[in-house]
Amino acid sequence: MTQTPTHPQAHAQITIPAKHPMVTILGSSDSLLRVIEKAFPSADIHVRGNVISAVGDATEVALIQRLFDEMMLVLRTGQSMTEDAVERSIAMLRANGSANGNTANGDGNRETPAEVLTQNILSSRGRTIRPKTLNQKRYVDAIDKHTIVFGIGPAGTGKTYLAMAKAVQALQSKQVTRIILTRPAVEAGERLGFLPGTLYEKIDPYLRPLYDALHDMLDPDSIPRLMAAGTIEVAPLAYMRGRTLNDAFIILDEAQNTSAEQMKMFLTRLGFDSKIVITGDVTQVDLPNGTKSGLRQVQDILDGVEDVHFSRLTSQDVVRHKLVGRIVDAYEQYDSRQGQDGRGGRNGK
Repeated sequence: MTQTPTHPQAHAQITIPAKHPMVTILGSSDSLLRVIEKAFPSADIHVRGNVISAVGDATEVALIQRLFDEMMLVLRTGQSMTEDAVERSIAMLRANGSANGNTANGDGNRETPAEVLTQNILSSRGRTIRPKTLNQKRYVDAIDKHTIVFGIGPAGTGKTYLAMAKAVQALQSKQVTRIILTRPAVEAGERLGFLPGTLYEKIDPYLRPLYDALHDMLDPDSIPRLMAAGTIEVAPLAYMRGRTLNDAFIILDEAQNTSAEQMKMFLTRLGFDSKIVITGDVTQVDLPNGTKSGLRQVQDILDGVEDVHFSRLTSQDVVRHKLVGRIVDAYEQYDSRQGQDGRGGRNGK
């Protein structure tokens, strides 16, 4: 009789040092432990005193042991663990496909969940802005390393927010002397003269998300003063034409709504000692029919160009409500089915 092969079983014991109260590891009312047990349903996890034991499939047990090691590294920095942070740590370890928890990036470097979760970008008004996923960390690192970075991904992946944090960090450390934030006012066709009100009243609806992010990162009372001095400029893309932008950190948001001509115009505004970050979601193009998205085209044009980097984020990098990631996945699956049926996906421009 042929026996069904079984996965090798393993046993691990993790001793939590006394300096880490068990509640910081297990969570209030064992909330973090429940997240771990749900993620590893085939393993038996038991806690006795300050010792955590895990029994089960050897690969799963190795991941559990690595997870607790990473959690303790995070706690050692003074940062607390949350259910979300535990879930993201597990996802990073699983994505690596090995128990050592190290994931190589394109430069051959090694990153661990603890390194991702403890990388501080900006501290402001009692809160710290940091990446929450491996791709977000790589995106932030790319901004440090390259002059032009494209952050491409679905809604909620932190593309613009992290770029804004890096811009404020660069301004505060005097790497640049000004921040320039821009996005296309595509809904108005950029014909702002036809809209009622003053210039600022006309463009405010299109630029409001950028203002909101600024208010998270700077003292709100200082923003009008910085804008009046030209240290921070928020303007529609049409107002970038004809300029050369030196000593600036420049962010183009919603870049999927630029035409090919607008994208070329914007990229050639780059001046000395400046950095450009371009963010967008190629699945959410709002351009009129027949207009090719500059963000889609530029990926083919600049691919492989030195000092230009493309960071791509996915639904796994969504840091909003968990349901947002599932919505993004559902739309991608729908688009795929529509394409296979020969009817084309959403907004096939």
